[in-house]
Amino acid sequence: MCGFIGVFGPEGVDVAPEIYEGLLAIQHRGQDAAGITTFTDTFHVKKGSGLVRDVFQVQDMERLRGNLGLGHVRYPTIGAGSAEDAQPFHVNFPVSVAMAHNGNVTNFGDLRERHGRHTGRRLNSTCDLEVLLFVFGQALADNVGAEGLVGPEDVFTAVRATYEEVKGAYSVVAALPDGGLVAFRDPYGIKPIVFGKKMTAEGAWFAVASESVVLDVAGYTEIEDLANGEAMYIDAEGKVHRRILSAKPHRPCIFEWVYFARTDSMLDQVSVYKTRIRFGEALAEEWIRSGAPTPDVVIPIPDSSRDAAMAMANKLGIPYREGLVKNRYIGRTFIMPNQDSRRSSVKRKLNAIPLEFRDKKVLLVDDSIVRGNTARRIVRMAREAGARRVYMGITSPPLVSPCPYGIDMATKTEFIANGLSPEDVAAQLEADHLLYLDRDAMNQSAQAGNPQLDQFCNACFTGKYPTDDITREVLDEIEGERQSSLQKTFRFNGTVV
Repeated sequence: MCGFIGVFGPEGVDVAPEIYEGLLAIQHRGQDAAGITTFTDTFHVKKGSGLVRDVFQVQDMERLRGNLGLGHVRYPTIGAGSAEDAQPFHVNFPVSVAMAHNGNVTNFGDLRERHGRHTGRRLNSTCDLEVLLFVFGQALADNVGAEGLVGPEDVFTAVRATYEEVKGAYSVVAALPDGGLVAFRDPYGIKPIVFGKKMTAEGAWFAVASESVVLDVAGYTEIEDLANGEAMYIDAEGKVHRRILSAKPHRPCIFEWVYFARTDSMLDQVSVYKTRIRFGEALAEEWIRSGAPTPDVVIPIPDSSRDAAMAMANKLGIPYREGLVKNRYIGRTFIMPNQDSRRSSVKRKLNAIPLEFRDKKVLLVDDSIVRGNTARRIVRMAREAGARRVYMGITSPPLVSPCPYGIDMATKTEFIANGLSPEDVAAQLEADHLLYLDRDAMNQSAQAGNPQLDQFCNACFTGKYPTDDITREVLDEIEGERQSSLQKTFRFNGTVV
């Protein structure tokens, strides 16, 4: 799961500072690498491993000139996650295009063979965006006339060709020098993408991003979601062209509301904040119906479970307390690139306030449990702080299936819930009781914000994938690619060497 922003500003402005601020707003979506590409008469590029604040210096921002540009934050799902894999990417032949994406190309291996080794070409990275860029760029070149001018129909034809060849889940933003800004969302709409416009003294600004919060902080007021299978082209004159090119069922990823998105974002017209409150209320109702033990206090595992924990405490009529203090300079452990970094990060990330645990029956609320390493460590931390009993409430169902669409759940054997009952999972975590949110209740909590969303992608909870290309062989290939990349990667202080 990654994050991006693309900005097309009025003539004469530099968009890099706005892109930088946007990347800070979505740093939570990727902490492995960051990059910005802008355009004047040529592409200007700065990319590197690490956090946004560490990658870009003053001299970089002075060099990143132009009113058209893209930015990206990355955590690796396919590829080694090295500096060569940092986005955005750009090409100058057969046409000039810069591109960034969020998601995963599930037929990456096939496309790499077809457009790489079998044609005499070679990729410059192990990132799946490179083949997506190649397919789009080639299709665009095939339709642009001899004069080289790009029109809306050329863009839509290229996107349609991309949909036909590139499988998986992806939202994409691209910059066309002397053309404008392009954005499109995968046919099932699994990955989010929003579009915004604002007017300033200089003129009209247009932007697309992975989450609405990026546009909120930059002052965009006209914010809309792109539909599943929709492409958009903002031409050189600032005219917006939009068209739905695919009619697949809309299946947005429910995990955006469970974990990934920032609380203050709106995705597909659904508030992340309100949805997490509804998660907590629904889990409280299940807690009561199930006859679960009554806790003395509800404590969230920060940060993404805080709103749900507060709502659950209110519904149960039990005090809510902040008993775990987070070191905000440590990254999100779920998206750490390997298991060793996850384990060491947990030790530095949280610290308990003993006064909130001592001699109490504590209900810890979290958004999900993947491998269980973090949860087990936190349960132990609660006991060490003096808790008499430790219960866990999880605002999503058990995770049991790998996600091929861009979330690092590549290995089925990594899921602690795989083949175990909730009671067995509780025992594995050394907790006294554990309750998961029912899947229907989870989906209904999100759907309440937008009844037009009749279904969500629940593949990680069910093993039923909305796209028609996911087989056991595809999952094995993605898992093998990921494991191979990790084995080749050595990290020192967050830098790939």
